[in-house]
Amino acid sequence: MSEAQATTPVQNDGAKKAPATFHAILGEKVGMTQIYHPKDQNLYDVTVVKAGPCPILRVKTADSTDGYNAVQLGFGARRDKTVTKAQLGQFKKAGVPTQRYVREIRVDDTKGLEAGQIVAADVAFKPGDYVDVQGVIKGRGFAGVMKRHNFKGLPASHGASDKQRSPGSLASRRSLGRVMPGQRMAGHYGDTTLSTIKLEIVQIDSERNLIYIAGAVPGARGGLVTIHQTYMSKKVRTEQIKSTVKKDKMGNIIKAAVKPGAKK
Repeated sequence: MSEAQATTPVQNDGAKKAPATFHAILGEKVGMTQIYHPKDQNLYDVTVVKAGPCPILRVKTADSTDGYNAVQLGFGARRDKTVTKAQLGQFKKAGVPTQRYVREIRVDDTKGLEAGQIVAADVAFKPGDYVDVQGVIKGRGFAGVMKRHNFKGLPASHGASDKQRSPGSLASRRSLGRVMPGQRMAGHYGDTTLSTIKLEIVQIDSERNLIYIAGAVPGARGGLVTIHQTYMSKKVRTEQIKSTVKKDKMGNIIKAAVKPGAKK
């Protein structure tokens, strides 16, 4: 993890923040580290993401000509001459500088959202929230079936010659005698969009706009990731309170033995 990336503060220039009901943000994957969880004090492997601040470029509504509710977010700096005039006009209309990345997030309700607002990490999320993280995984080029599809491979004995990593038979006269569509074979591996579901936010550093997410997220260091509230039913971590009542295997309450001579 680069120390310069982790310690550089980001200025919001006093812009109006987006409402706390909007749970989505763009960020850059910094790297992985280990921290102690503030609740259970266990050591967690976490991914550090430099998230936001992300300006809202446009708000689409179902009542307009767009026909659906969505919010366009921007992230990162970019020179004006590297974008088209249409894109530059969109940034000027929203009153924000030129953004490197632009992503659209579908929402159920656009109430309180407007162009020019800033989405901050400490407002959109809090420690204990479960999120889904989407990114582009590393490209691995042309790969064989063992690396691409986790094939076992053929045996290296009984007269086999250089067949250990081959896929084996692909067609048979017993069936249609041809390779069926969708057959798992060697080919291009990686460089595809992948989502990791229901990861917990362990810690948020509001001063440096860093989010510490438990586990690994897709993509390489420096890649763009999209963080939004998980679609699973459980949105927030709940602490389990251990009961002090002891029970046996049948579910009966075990009463504490009274010592001889003790007052009842």
